[in-house]
Amino acid sequence: MSEATPEQFLAMGQEVLRSQAFSRLLGAELTALARGRCQLEVKITPELLQQNGFAHGGVVSYLADNALTGGTAMAVPVVTSEFKINYLRPALGERLVARADAVAVSKRQAVCRCEVFAVKDGAEKLCALAQGTIARLGGD
Repeated sequence: MSEATPEQFLAMGQEVLRSQAFSRLLGAELTALARGRCQLEVKITPELLQQNGFAHGGVVSYLADNALTGGTAMAVPVVTSEFKINYLRPALGERLVARADAVAVSKRQAVCRCEVFAVKDGAEKLCALAQGTIARLGGD
């Protein structure tokens, strides 16, 4: 079987994202995907804010979690087996961008890291850092 082109791989990832009702609810967009690298974005809308006007921590966490799974180089069905997130500053702006990279990959799992940025007036500010372990689904 031949390897997917970068465009096909991104399209495949976008289809997976579209199949997730929660991702559609948040308006998430997969804007980059390659083996070992992922970029996921969400427009900050009033519905995604907490009481102080920041993007809700759950939205920031969702972005990190989904980007971590997309950031694997495994190209098979995967799930998050654990992840940790550090919130560094309030997420203020028009958009959130999560970029994840695979750090170590084996046949059964991958360890990935993710940076989440809040974008305001075109400037990115790091608002969270995450690291997680992503496991291959099935094959017990």
